[in-house]
Amino acid sequence: MIGDTVITLKNVDIYQPKHLVLANVNLKIDKGEFVFLIGQTGSGKSSLLKIIYGELHIASGEGMVAGFDLKKLSEREVPFLRRKLGIVFQDFHLLTDRTVEKNLEFALRATGWKDKNLITNRMLDVLEKVGLRSKLKKMPHELSGGEQQRVVIARALLNNPEIILADEPTGNLDPETSEEIVLLLKEISRSGTAILMATHDYQIIRNMPSRIIKTGDGALQDNVSI
Repeated sequence: MIGDTVITLKNVDIYQPKHLVLANVNLKIDKGEFVFLIGQTGSGKSSLLKIIYGELHIASGEGMVAGFDLKKLSEREVPFLRRKLGIVFQDFHLLTDRTVEKNLEFALRATGWKDKNLITNRMLDVLEKVGLRSKLKKMPHELSGGEQQRVVIARALLNNPEIILADEPTGNLDPETSEEIVLLLKEISRSGTAILMATHDYQIIRNMPSRIIKTGDGALQDNVSI
């Protein structure tokens, strides 16, 4: 169905900066899909994510992400593309000098939200989704690693993204907490937000099978098995 695809890359060459990292990349991810991205360090995983969120430009081929044409994407449009994306990193990137509430409020105001009631309601809504509504007034250092990553996921959900890019989101977490985070991301995908999760954790993939794409030898392989 038209409108169900959130990422389309056709015959895309990815350079970093002038070195060809991935050649002839073809990828399609639909609304609500959960996809694992695997590959050795330096094989192009991060470069692929950077193409998707507009950090790198397409050298050749075609790309559409959340309705934006990556080939024609201007610097001015990049922030608007990123409002359609949620990004979750291994290192939590929370503002350590302010509460969970103020972290989320900062992100909302930075993306154009002004109405205080709407801001409050949206913050409570996303914290409810990640099971942290009671942690609104906590500082990041008062939270466990898993709770901090849940706050990051809540922040990624603030603007109702069409896709969440999760780059090693369990890299700093123990196995049990890692599994909880992936279960949460899978639950989010069932509500219609596509998830692309880069990971080195093959145990997680074995425990929670899903579509796998792999970077290596300068190419992207789809539907691989491990």
